[in-house]
Amino acid sequence: MTKKTAPPATDKVSSGLVERLGADVSRRLEGLASFVERLGREPLGPDGQACLRAIDETLTDVRELLARATDLNAARLGALSIQPHPQPLRVLMDDIAARWAAEAAAVGATLLVSYDGAPDAAVMADGRRIGQIFDALIGRALGDAGRGAVEASLKVRETAAGTMIEGSVRDNGDWTPDQAAGVFRAVVEDEQMNLSVGLGMALARRLAEAMGGKAVAEANVGPGVTITFQITLPAAIMGAEPAPVAGAHRVAHVLIVDDNATNRMVVEALCETFDCTSEQVEDGVEAVEAARSGRFDVILMDIKMPRMDGVAATRAIRALPGKAGAVPIIALTAKAAPADIQSYLSAGMQNLVEKPIAPERLLDAMNTALAAAESVANDRVVA
Repeated sequence: MTKKTAPPATDKVSSGLVERLGADVSRRLEGLASFVERLGREPLGPDGQACLRAIDETLTDVRELLARATDLNAARLGALSIQPHPQPLRVLMDDIAARWAAEAAAVGATLLVSYDGAPDAAVMADGRRIGQIFDALIGRALGDAGRGAVEASLKVRETAAGTMIEGSVRDNGDWTPDQAAGVFRAVVEDEQMNLSVGLGMALARRLAEAMGGKAVAEANVGPGVTITFQITLPAAIMGAEPAPVAGAHRVAHVLIVDDNATNRMVVEALCETFDCTSEQVEDGVEAVEAARSGRFDVILMDIKMPRMDGVAATRAIRALPGKAGAVPIIALTAKAAPADIQSYLSAGMQNLVEKPIAPERLLDAMNTALAAAESVANDRVVA
């Protein structure tokens, strides 16, 4: 019987350092993105606009590289966050087609995106993660396709085990069978491989496996390679679109809780984009005191803070009487392992949005929390 040994202490230190480095750099990049966005509102000459575009493109590339490296590290540790929700599959492919149209045109390639399934088919899945798989595969394919064609498709089939989705990306690049077999190999094994592409391919396979599926690559009979992933997922029934609740997000008053000034500024800018008003505090102690007033519709809570962290602050707010203690609380954090998520929910939080923050994810979480709070309030009035 083989005895399992704990990872060496140096591995634990290395993993923790990668996580901390990723979170810290992500926060700084979010701050820089906010500055770039604000500068874009200023009147700039042609040279200034060109420089700003170059900065924005470089920033996007660095953020993607860091996100892939951080996710791959989390996958290696078994801590990759998967957050299932009802995902309409045709919408998923429409979003992918729209997201990559400009990039394909820029490199002179033809991108063909197809969907083969019931128009209203939906699954319980993390749509963002499935999108990451397609993004990695399409990005690699466009880099190899030259001025040729790249085909991205999603086939949907009902099985006894659930809804099976089969995504594939086919290109016409110059690949041998041996090269195709090694497309998922660790990026450190091939110094010639583009770092972002290598990380994306490794992450794509890890994501498919984390969702109970697999990813394989095969050389085409003609030129190129086809990469396919298959995942079987529970079916979902799509109802009415979730909030916005009668414009609730446009009038919501938000409490932003974070010890980092740049983070607060980024979230404030997002709240302004959502037409929300907001106030800011720097730690859990101040959050509890501010929440006592009952004037907030939702609280966006950082987790790691001095004096009182987000979990302790949430418990303290839940102990407050009346409306003040019932305010929806959403965690904003880079710590999103399953055990972490459970601790946040157990403390009384309604949801979690990972850092770096995706605006659409934050808006969805806020609307969902506000809808639930309004429903509870209406039930109390009826009772």
